[in-house]
Order: sequence, then structure tokens, then C-alpha cells
Amino acid sequence: MTRSRLRPVEVLLIAVLAAVLGLVLVGCGDETKKPGSCKADKDCKQGQVCFNNKCVECTEDAQCPKGKRCSANACIAAPECTKDDQCPAGKVCQAGKCKSCASDNECGPGGTCEAGACKRANKCAKDEDCADDEDCVNGFCKKAGGGSSSDADCMLSTVYFGFDQATIQESERDRLDKNAQCIEQTKGKQVFLLGHTDTSGTEEYNIALSERRAQSVADFLSRLGVDPARMQIVPKGETEPTGLGDDKDRRCEFQWR
Repeated sequence: MTRSRLRPVEVLLIAVLAAVLGLVLVGCGDETKKPGSCKADKDCKQGQVCFNNKCVECTEDAQCPKGKRCSANACIAAPECTKDDQCPAGKVCQAGKCKSCASDNECGPGGTCEAGACKRANKCAKDEDCADDEDCVNGFCKKAGGGSSSDADCMLSTVYFGFDQATIQESERDRLDKNAQCIEQTKGKQVFLLGHTDTSGTEEYNIALSERRAQSVADFLSRLGVDPARMQIVPKGETEPTGLGDDKDRRCEFQWR
């Protein structure tokens, strides 16, 4: 029996129908899941969780390994400290690490730095609360006639930064809160914000980095209510090292004008 052959037009029609049928079947099937998408934690790799239909490292600190914390759904190294009282006696918390002090203004109101260790001032309400050779000044006991390292009634604390960073770390926020209060209570004075860096990188880069650091401090103080017109940014770059190591060089200092 002779088998009939399909005409070319019939072959073309069958091909078109097959293609259309394939598209219909694909459309009717399950949608292909995008890489990293999820509906529940079980859809993610081990060590990940499902958040807003996306696999991420974490949504809270408890989901991160020891020594890390959750930030923007990623586990990053946790700071050693965020406040001075989390450090060993005499140490101060600077840029998330416990450090020895370099000057009195790192030791809080009325505190002094002696051989790299902070000696905190005792709080007081009146002179009788202090030792015989001390007076009660602004709520803290100070040596009689000791005065302050600035010509204002309060002291402005230096702020420190991490390597190649210009963001304000949590450990520096309390200092800036107190600095804002000090600036506000010292009427009629302006303040220089002196940005500094260590010697890593080129001079041009460090000038720009020191300016960003001082600007970050100015922006933070402005949000606390300090009038921007009272602050002037002075980028120093790497030109004035402390001689105490890179950690102490990454800083923003304050100077009354």
C-alpha cells in the first residue's frame, strides 16, 4: 500500500501547531523558581533563612555565628564594644574596640588619662561630696584650680573611626551626644571639626577621607540640633599623626574658635 506524503504546507502547519502547543504547556506548568527565591526557610541553603521571598544570611543577631551580628541581612563582625563600661577598667571604647586613652578628653566629664588608663571623675552635687583638694564642677569632682583643657566650661571629646571608614560607629555616639550638649551650652563660640587619617593611602585620598570624617561628625551633630553655622570642617589628612598608632590617628578632633 502506498503511503501518502505530506505536502510542504502541511508540514509547516504541523510545526507551527507544535510550537504553539509547547508554549501553552510551558505557560500552564509551574513557574521556574528564580535563584535565591523562596517561600520558606526550607527552600534556602543551609545557614540561610527566607525573608521577603529571598534567601538571606540572617534577620536577627541570633542567627549569626558567635562574634558576628546581623546587619542588612548579612552576618558581619560584631564590635568588641559599643560603650566604655563594656571595656576593662581604665580602657575606653573607640571605633568598636577597647583602647588605652591618650588624653583627658577621652575619659568622660572630669576624667583624666594617667599612663594610658582613664581615671573617671566622681559625680557630685556639691563641693562637700568631693575630696579636700577637689571642687564640684558641672556635676563632677575636679582638682581645685585644675580647670579644663579648653577655654569653655565643658570638654569636647575626640571621635574615632575604623580603617578607611567615615561612618559614625555606635561607640562614638555617646561622645557626640555630650559634645552636642557642650556646644549648645557654650554660647557665642564656634567650633572647628578637625578630620584626620593614618598614613595609609595617598595624601590626596587621605585629605578627602579626613574631610568625609569631619563632615559625618558635622551631619550627626546637626541632627542633634547643633546649628551647622557654628561648625567649620578642617580636613587635615595625615599631616598631624598622634605618634600613638594608626588607631589614634583615625579621628575627628574639636577645637573652639
